[in-house]
Amino acid sequence: MESPMHLVIMGVSGSGKTTIATALSDRLGWTYAEADEFHSPANIERMTQGIPLTDEDRKPWLESIAGWISEKSAHGESTIVTCSALKKAYRDVLAAADGDLRFVHLLGDVELIRSRMKTRTGHFMPESLLPSQVSTLEPLQEDERGLTVENVRPPAAVLDRIMAELGLNA
Repeated sequence: MESPMHLVIMGVSGSGKTTIATALSDRLGWTYAEADEFHSPANIERMTQGIPLTDEDRKPWLESIAGWISEKSAHGESTIVTCSALKKAYRDVLAAADGDLRFVHLLGDVELIRSRMKTRTGHFMPESLLPSQVSTLEPLQEDERGLTVENVRPPAAVLDRIMAELGLNA
């Protein structure tokens, strides 16, 4: 039996993670979760106030996401989850989950991302935290399984590229 695949759609806030992840989930029929759903109320309050999270704040959040992935994997489900996963150390926590986990790092020009953040509604992450996220971001390393994609084209084109590079069929 083939191991379930898990995609972590990563990048700074406003990079298009939710748009791409939901479209991939629709196309593949895989279970989808938004990493924000795993944050504690205290973490959400900190970010709402414009206070960046510390590594200590993030650890239980990342472990919770990895646990969810492992649980879904145990039931044979492939998943897609959005998660900033800004540092390699954070991705290492996620990569410890069961199953075949791949990262899809969405990149975009900072001004494009800022403009997206200004126009979105219903999200607790303020635009003021974008510089903190950009300075924290560590690109995917050679020893990490995944790919980096410029998210500047229409979502369908970005999806086609991701699916082709990962060898996925819908």
